[in-house]
Amino acid sequence: MANLTPDSFCKTLADPTRARIALLVTREKELCVCELTCALDEIQPKISRHLALLRESGLLADRRQGQWVYYRLHPELPTWVTKILKAMLDANQEWLHENHQRLCAMEDRPNPCC
Repeated sequence: MANLTPDSFCKTLADPTRARIALLVTREKELCVCELTCALDEIQPKISRHLALLRESGLLADRRQGQWVYYRLHPELPTWVTKILKAMLDANQEWLHENHQRLCAMEDRPNPCC
């Protein structure tokens, strides 16, 4: 977490796909690659590449459960990061609306919550 600075945080979220992933994970608490692929309507390699960058930055942590890999906000994030992510999420619900709708409509979702 020492490497997570305001400039590295902003650079990490400068890409719209990574910003959407971070906010969707903030909203849902935990999502797997297939859920993000569906929500963002993108191919799995692209989502996985962005997830790797988010994990390398220290923003996300992952865990494996059977065939699924789940992503969540890193539990040791500085408080300022979680506050910013929550504020961004609260202020941008409409920006994520279509992604959230696709997520809720996903068939065979590993952890349905909608």
